[in-house]
Amino acid sequence: MPHRHPKNLRAITVATVMGLPISASALTTTDISSSSLSPDCIAYRVVGVCYWLFCSNLGCKVKKSPKVRHYVPDAVVSSYSNTGENPWAELRALSPKNSTARSGGDGSAGVALENDLAKFKNADVIGHPGGAVFSQFASQSGYACSGAGQVLRPYFLSTLDSLAWRRNIPELVFPEALTPGAREVGSRAQANLWGAIYPRGGFLHGIDDYKCAAVVAQRAADIVTRRGQIHVYQPLLAKAKPGYWPAGAVKESDPQTGKWQELTPNASKTCTTFPNDAVHGQSPRGDYAWALWRPYTCCERKGQTFLGNTDFSGAGR
Repeated sequence: MPHRHPKNLRAITVATVMGLPISASALTTTDISSSSLSPDCIAYRVVGVCYWLFCSNLGCKVKKSPKVRHYVPDAVVSSYSNTGENPWAELRALSPKNSTARSGGDGSAGVALENDLAKFKNADVIGHPGGAVFSQFASQSGYACSGAGQVLRPYFLSTLDSLAWRRNIPELVFPEALTPGAREVGSRAQANLWGAIYPRGGFLHGIDDYKCAAVVAQRAADIVTRRGQIHVYQPLLAKAKPGYWPAGAVKESDPQTGKWQELTPNASKTCTTFPNDAVHGQSPRGDYAWALWRPYTCCERKGQTFLGNTDFSGAGR
């Protein structure tokens, strides 16, 4: 069953969300844009050489250009308890309460003996606002690749995906959801299990609010970086073309598919994957947000025809 593109998800524009009053402690667009200036997250490197055939009235010749690989902040993924209260305050108007998503919160008081009670998180995936700020930063290292994310574009709003997000229909009976150990963030064997990816909804069991929110963010990213999912969303994917190799599906715990930069409750200058051993700050409001960075490889076009490329030893794609 193909993914669905609701008209209201497509039609939401920046004009509907700007000009709202913002509290002093709220995550802002300016904060997020500035966070994209991260040498650790971008991880820029030259990995090979591309070859182009350039032809003119004087004849044809082969030109070279560096093949580069780096990460791009494609989206901001928010994971939060109270419906309509995305921690990115300027974008709250994108996901207000509605007839199928009126409330939020969870059923756990955060007591160890109550870890059988469910927590709930809404999730929004919205195009990273870095745009020109990140492009200028990336170009300081050399030629920069474009990402799939479009600035402030909503790719997933869980309030519009209530059947799947709040009732786990139909993923509750998917093999991934019924098989212990399949598609999990962390593992029982290593004593660092944070939660399962499936079913990809807003409910899960756990007493650590940060870890639960991180798993929900991973679920949302899992959905939008794949096509044909049974959810209401828009794919966060770019098309490959000569000299351009875009990021593919995000896979939990695999930095080669994507990394996370915490934006709130603590702003981080580095990227990581889940699970990790860092000290995790708990949000008193149960709201969290991360920037999702994904790897892209490209080379500057130097001719009309792409002839191929070679990678440096050990560089990979």
